[in-house]
Amino acid sequence: MLKEYRLKRGLTLEKLAEKCNISWRNLQRIENNPNKTKLETIKKIIKILNMEDQDILKFMKNLDQ
Repeated sequence: MLKEYRLKRGLTLEKLAEKCNISWRNLQRIENNPNKTKLETIKKIIKILNMEDQDILKFMKNLDQ
């Protein structure tokens, strides 16, 4: 879901990673498996991507599974 939002916003891995102050490789790992990511990092990504509330809830629900 994060990748979909990133692409909708026209951001490359590198550009979003730069805005989040993380490496693009780390961001790639997060997009593929966000379950082991710190909540503060997820919050930062969500804020930068300007995700809609219902999508944030859906994303967070999927983390629990």
